[in-house]
Amino acid sequence: MGALKPWHIAVLVVVLILLFGAKRLPDAARSLGRSLRIIKAETKSLHDDDRDLAEKADAQAGYQPLPPQTVQGQPYTPPPAGQQPYAAPQQQPYAPPVNDPVQRVRDN
Repeated sequence: MGALKPWHIAVLVVVLILLFGAKRLPDAARSLGRSLRIIKAETKSLHDDDRDLAEKADAQAGYQPLPPQTVQGQPYTPPPAGQQPYAAPQQQPYAPPVNDPVQRVRDN
């Protein structure tokens, strides 16, 4: 029971010929083969994409952290809890003098 015997295959072929006709069976087999090739190519490209992502992740894991920042030549150490961290004084950006055209006319 459950074994596929040669007469089962013969009956299946006869039923397929009766249902689809002798002319359509080769076309159906050809399109099925194309579909299987497309599926195989797509699954292979998915595996290749996964492999590429794994290689990129391995390459990024090899990066070294940046060296500690220094403040005036000394290594930076975080302040104790409750104190504000060191902040460098802010310099004002250079702003060119404003030439007011109305004032220029009055001066002349």
